[in-house]
Amino acid sequence: MNAPRIRASDILPAQRGGFHVGRIFNPEVGGPSIVLADGEELIDITDLGPTTSVLFAREDLLATLRDAQSDHERQRWLLQDALEFDPQISPASDLRLLSPIDLQVVKAAGVTFVESMLERVIEEHSGGDSTKAEGIRSQLTESIGGAISSIEPGSPDAAKVKDILKAEGLWSQYLEVGIGPDPEIFTKAAVLSSVGTGSLIGVHAKSSWNNPEPEAVIVVRSDGQPIGATLGNDVNLRDFEGRSALLLTEAKDNNASCAIGPFVRIFDEDFDMDSVRNLDVDLRVEGEDGFVLEGTSSMKNISRDPVSLIASAWGEHHQYPDGFVLFTGTLFAPTQDRHTKGGGFTHDLGDIVRISTPSLGALVNEVTQSQDAPEWTDGIWNFIQNLSARGLLKADPA
Repeated sequence: MNAPRIRASDILPAQRGGFHVGRIFNPEVGGPSIVLADGEELIDITDLGPTTSVLFAREDLLATLRDAQSDHERQRWLLQDALEFDPQISPASDLRLLSPIDLQVVKAAGVTFVESMLERVIEEHSGGDSTKAEGIRSQLTESIGGAISSIEPGSPDAAKVKDILKAEGLWSQYLEVGIGPDPEIFTKAAVLSSVGTGSLIGVHAKSSWNNPEPEAVIVVRSDGQPIGATLGNDVNLRDFEGRSALLLTEAKDNNASCAIGPFVRIFDEDFDMDSVRNLDVDLRVEGEDGFVLEGTSSMKNISRDPVSLIASAWGEHHQYPDGFVLFTGTLFAPTQDRHTKGGGFTHDLGDIVRISTPSLGALVNEVTQSQDAPEWTDGIWNFIQNLSARGLLKADPA
């Protein structure tokens, strides 16, 4: 396998403007630095908050970023230099892009789009066997697809549909969280385990039916206030989850199975939650065999409003002192046959996955097995030790 050679122009937002915050591994300090994208340059803003969780909690965040952008005395790197990192051969100590988050908890909302909800039902009824999926897909689409698409989750109409489907033996745990009163909210990945643009993403070696999940990801402060958005790949093992929903953790959380990036775009007068509600998140998968898969997940078709999903994750019932990010789910569930008729889509090693939208840029990764991806070694204690050695741990970064 060869790691993708990515150009800076490939990942930068097509829509210019706004404040885009990321993280790099900085070889000069042996640890992460927080950066602000300025064209094809990255400005060091680590002094404004030693972690993105601290930085994003600042009440003067926009003004602080605006001042930093105009400060030409700050250290700068070329984005292209960070993208030259090759995860297959480059030393781990080289300059590279990291996931733009650090101490935030990585949460995810599942089954938030009707189309992908039906695919979860298919996984369940097929027992994780991709060869049985097409027949079940046709049956379910004919029976319930159109009827459910306009139902508001948790509404009286949804309750009526639930009763009808139960009577017909078609009810499913996925339909429960898809149109029932409560959404599925789960922990996608451990703190500091997500990877960024240019890194390898991993699928478990035992999986033969898996796929990318292109999603809008909302970044939320500890007080429940959303402050920005980015892109994410909620790598999923369909065969694992299809065998049993109790295998969700094994299906979702493996080495390098969560990619986020390239940057967090901070909410301002030109980009806010309404902008997120109208995002079209594009996916393109290119295989070494010439196979190409394309699709779009439109946030306009989400069944639950992003703000309501945040309220389900955060509130009096659950707090996140360092903030959290929330994957909002995906409309896209690939069904295009790749290897065998009726077998549907699954990843091959070496696939290049590109998730993009004009306002946020592109998240680009290559697929490998989780067992072959770089081991996750930089945990919270190493992170804190590095910040301490650099003199960055102080009560007030301002």
